[in-house]
Amino acid sequence: MREINVSEVVKTVSRLCSEANYNLGADMLAALDRALATEESANGKDIIAQLKENAAIATRDQVPICQDTGLAVIFVELGQEVRIVGGSLDEAINQGVRQGYQEGYLRKSACHPFTRANTGDNTPAIIHYRLVAGDNLKLIVAPKGGGSENMSRVVMLKPADGVAGIKAQVVEWVRQAGGNPCPPTIVGVGIGGNFEKSALLAKEALLREVGSRNPDPELQILEDDLLTAVNNLGVGPQGLGGRVTSFAVHVKMQPCHIASLPLAINIQCHAARHKEAVL
Repeated sequence: MREINVSEVVKTVSRLCSEANYNLGADMLAALDRALATEESANGKDIIAQLKENAAIATRDQVPICQDTGLAVIFVELGQEVRIVGGSLDEAINQGVRQGYQEGYLRKSACHPFTRANTGDNTPAIIHYRLVAGDNLKLIVAPKGGGSENMSRVVMLKPADGVAGIKAQVVEWVRQAGGNPCPPTIVGVGIGGNFEKSALLAKEALLREVGSRNPDPELQILEDDLLTAVNNLGVGPQGLGGRVTSFAVHVKMQPCHIASLPLAINIQCHAARHKEAVL
């Protein structure tokens, strides 16, 4: 049994909060390059060029890519052979978020749903745990902005709706979202499970490297079809028209109840931020 002290968790989460908000991933930088080459609209090209410049400035000056530094969403893969010592893992993660958002000069966006009073430190974090084999602890910090999150949804389709119904829902929802989620976007799609699991599948789908192919051939075809349909909408960068509405559509799927067909759509803006570390 391997022991990991909570102090290491605090330090790691704090660092990842800043790194995720300052440094856009190499996959997203490559996606911006591809989008610049693909976009036909002059306005769209100009917007994508500005997004590239913005990302470069953020990395150079170590400042946030976007003023909305998001709610802190943390994915935890906890090895079965790991024992957390020195305190609570939950509290260590939240302390890391407090520290990271304070020291990184990141906007605190967590507030009371009714009074809108800010919690002051961007906690509590949204934490998703998964127990895995081994003696490591993997932490993924994925700040999620409000603009794109607000354009997300879960819908319970009828089994008879099938793949055609899924496609129609995804494309129509992207059309309705328009420029609100700051396109070009990544569209995370969760299919199956139940109400809450489909939403988690859609959120997890956003963590996959942009430009990678789905290992499931059936889902790979679905992703290609959806991306073509979404980009044919003409929403374009920042909703001002063009060919590149989305960089990618990523789908995760699992079995569901025989009477259900859960579908979740979680849209991610161009600032697709996530960083990870293994302890």
